Amino acid sequence: MAVLLDVKNINVYYGAIHAVKDVSFHVEEGEIVTLIGANGAGKTTTLQTVSGLLRSRTGSIEFNGKAIQAVHPHKLVAHGLAQVPEGRRVFQQMTVEENLEMGAFTQPNSTVAPNLERVYRQFPRLKERRRQIAGTLSGGEQQMLAMGRALMSNPKLLMLDEPSMGLAPILVEQIFEIIQSLHQAGTTILLVEQNAQMALSIAHRGYVLETGKVVATDTGKALLNNEAVKKAYLGG
Repeated sequence: MAVLLDVKNINVYYGAIHAVKDVSFHVEEGEIVTLIGANGAGKTTTLQTVSGLLRSRTGSIEFNGKAIQAVHPHKLVAHGLAQVPEGRRVFQQMTVEENLEMGAFTQPNSTVAPNLERVYRQFPRLKERRRQIAGTLSGGEQQMLAMGRALMSNPKLLMLDEPSMGLAPILVEQIFEIIQSLHQAGTTILLVEQNAQMALSIAHRGYVLETGKVVATDTGKALLNNEAVKKAYLGG
């Protein structure tokens, strides 16, 4: 498989704080890859650097064979890179359908209606609530909306930041089933997730971050059975 995202030796700072330290990883087309680690490990910072919201002082980031570390975030969306942020961040005062239409801002008008139908097939709950104000949705419904909004841009790579955060266990299972369904429909996925058990159970490969560094990488199955990973992240 072709490498879709290739991150090499990035170093990211918040002022004097060295948050991401020489991190390298890659995502191949058709994969689910996960970054796991404790709070403060650098997972979200890494995603934000890939999506152009933060800048690395060193290294390189290539997406679909092109260097993107100097590309503005809205242009990355047009290139096929979409991120669902931590905390969902839907437009609270807009309807569900208006939120989804905002996700299509880089797309030709002719694609909006068919993409809406595709999202509604994937998320029937959103179709039921398409006229509802987004801020009145449940947490799980807002997560579905954030994912659907990202899909409206026809991404080649969908980056998900803590999609299970704050959700009841039954909704967590539903969100992970949706992630698998999106992957089966052809979307490549980079997943940041504190629920390491769930993330590794669906990932082809995983990277473990500790204090801004990659300390382990392997297949999802191998990391699930790694004693050090089990002890640190899986309650083993």
